[in-house]
Amino acid sequence: MLDRRLFLHLATWLGQWPAGPGLHVVRSHRRARPAWDGRLRPAVAVASPECALLSVPPDRAAAIRDLVRERPGETLLPALPTAVGAPEFTTHAGLFRWSTAPAPLPDVGEWVAPTTPGLPPWLRLFDREVLVVRDADGAYQAGAGIKRHDAYGHELAVGAARAARGRGLARRLVAQAARRVLDEGAVPTYLHDHGNHASARVAEAAGFPDRGWTSYGVFPR
Repeated sequence: MLDRRLFLHLATWLGQWPAGPGLHVVRSHRRARPAWDGRLRPAVAVASPECALLSVPPDRAAAIRDLVRERPGETLLPALPTAVGAPEFTTHAGLFRWSTAPAPLPDVGEWVAPTTPGLPPWLRLFDREVLVVRDADGAYQAGAGIKRHDAYGHELAVGAARAARGRGLARRLVAQAARRVLDEGAVPTYLHDHGNHASARVAEAAGFPDRGWTSYGVFPR
């Protein structure tokens, strides 16, 4: 049975969940509004083994339904940026994971303001505390942020400095951040590209199994 928090997240984030077999185009005003980082995400799709929903701006829905009929399968994604009125945007496709039982890995990071000196630019995009590992001299080693899409689903992002990779920091940060998300009453999600095997290993080790779910969409470069 699908976790209630995940059900509510998908219904809120996409505009509908679930649907019957096949791909369904869903109208959502959220696709025409800034996302967690203040930038648009004009197309977002999540596919489970049972169904797939593609969320788009209301004024683009009819045209994209026609596009879905004309371009089935892998030929759809490259056409989506222009179809949603954002030809300068790019696309992504990967796995969609979630966890209600993060791996019991020991905490490794501390929560700090995203404006803390020495953090990489990608962590500065977050508007709330980020989870960071620093060495004895205070230099950044690894970090994680929480993309709070809505009250029910929070997506995790993680990264490590090149010199700090291979030490298991990323998986421990993901598990630690996931526990915080669950404490806040939401479900933690984790998305990564199909070819990102390192990220897949982090997800598995942190307690985010591959359930055969995928995601794709359009986002700013």
